[in-house]
Amino acid sequence: MIPKDPVMLLSYVNLKLRDFYESLDALCDDLEADREEITEKLASINYHYDEEKNQFV
Repeated sequence: MIPKDPVMLLSYVNLKLRDFYESLDALCDDLEADREEITEKLASINYHYDEEKNQFV
């Protein structure tokens, strides 16, 4: 289950991206998660996906 709290979501997603997935799209496909929902929630705490780093910064 993906966390609802933005700060917990940030930690969860960055860990998954670092250890298991080569991209945000791969994570979303595998976990059947909504990419737009994740990016909007993390943007609300000023974090944005960096494709080169494959993490939210």
